[in-house]
Amino acid sequence: MSVSRATSPGAIVALVLKEIRVEHTLFALPFAYVGAVFAAHGLPTLFQFVWITLAVLGARTAAMAANRYIDRDIDAQNPRTARRALANGSLAPGVMLGVAVAGILLLVVSAAVLNPLCLRLLPLAAIGIFAYPFCKRFTWGVHFVLGAVDGFAPLGAYIAVSGKISFSAVLMFVAVTLWVAGFDVIYALMDRDVDLAQNIRSIPARFGIASGRALPIAMHVAMAVVLVIAGMLASVGPLYYAGAAFAIALALYEMRLIDRAENVFVLNERVFIGNMVFSLAFLATTYAGFAFHT
Repeated sequence: MSVSRATSPGAIVALVLKEIRVEHTLFALPFAYVGAVFAAHGLPTLFQFVWITLAVLGARTAAMAANRYIDRDIDAQNPRTARRALANGSLAPGVMLGVAVAGILLLVVSAAVLNPLCLRLLPLAAIGIFAYPFCKRFTWGVHFVLGAVDGFAPLGAYIAVSGKISFSAVLMFVAVTLWVAGFDVIYALMDRDVDLAQNIRSIPARFGIASGRALPIAMHVAMAVVLVIAGMLASVGPLYYAGAAFAIALALYEMRLIDRAENVFVLNERVFIGNMVFSLAFLATTYAGFAFHT
């Protein structure tokens, strides 16, 4: 069935916003703010808060747009993703490429405004943003590449506020890498059969469904351990560790969902909501750990 290509500015903008799922930027923001809170030992300035938000918006926009652009042919062959705008031809590929460039430009400007060290380290994040879509063609470690890209959010925010790198900030990067990689493995369960047919690499495709169900739980437990160590190094107050307890609760909740799941698509929807709630709760407990620590 042929699909007409969007040509009006309004239709193009609507499709772009739908494709990059701009509302899901809220998923990446809490841990970026956690990095800023760690660096400030409380709240960052309003100036820092605004530019960190813009940096995350730029990075995530670039990452989603690049992924849609690079994967458009793969998406067209997957029943789950065939309706995406680039896959079905309703949006010109050049538009999404331009959005990716715009996102990178916003990230560059934000980094330059925030801190010289942020700007010097930005190429690492940019490489990850554009390398991630290609990694799934070569390695099942793609989940960790995606996790690392998101892990730059708290690390970058920490540098933006403090102007330096600390071991606790690096551990926060590791924690987010494990966190995102874990639920991305669950996400990959939806496409295992298609990935095998297309020779796309993922943990479920390489090691089987059982591994795809078990490893995310292990990753999220490991994340909780890393968060505890990061808090100890930063001398955060006791309330912070409630967030680490939430991470354990998240792993147990995911285990229960996976054990009872009959529909992998419903499973992913519930896992996404659970992880969103966790990230917001962890931000709250992190702030409380600094604000109410004597």
